[in-house]
Amino acid sequence: MTSPISSPETSAKTSSTTAAAASPLRRATGPDDLLRPEDITGMSGLDFMQGILAGRLPGPPIGETLGYHLHSVEAGKVVFRGTPEFAVTNPMGTVHGGWYGTLLDSAMACAVMTRVPKGAAYTTLEFKVNILRSIPLGTEIECIGLTDHVGRSTGVAHGELRGVVDGRLYATGSTTCIVMQIAAS
Repeated sequence: MTSPISSPETSAKTSSTTAAAASPLRRATGPDDLLRPEDITGMSGLDFMQGILAGRLPGPPIGETLGYHLHSVEAGKVVFRGTPEFAVTNPMGTVHGGWYGTLLDSAMACAVMTRVPKGAAYTTLEFKVNILRSIPLGTEIECIGLTDHVGRSTGVAHGELRGVVDGRLYATGSTTCIVMQIAAS
């Protein structure tokens, strides 16, 4: 059974907004590369996320550290892809739970960001992760975040971590984000 998150209908909608179709992604290499808060709130969250995907705006360096990247963006949906390698294992040699959590937090919170209006910003208030099975090292993963609600003060989203090749479900998550009005919109 195909998940509603990764159905053929939703996959077709994102095909024009994937990293493969965009300019190369670029990441911030130091604090001076990051946008100032007033620059971020001067555009909608969707414009901000699409700017990162297109390479016009710098992405966060954590993706390089943990081996994942922004793959596609549309209103209410963000997809990251990554491949866990030995550097993200725990002392038992399996993928650390923090890797699952970081990808899910990134996808779910960035999905909320795509619904945040100009003049506002967001941050994660809390998130929950359910790890269903261990990800074999070297397995390419797709992490999909979808919004459930974004209002004036909160955003709620859910997500899934699945194998790109086999669609196998490895983890699910949910988040609540706070939406902050920073500037007059």
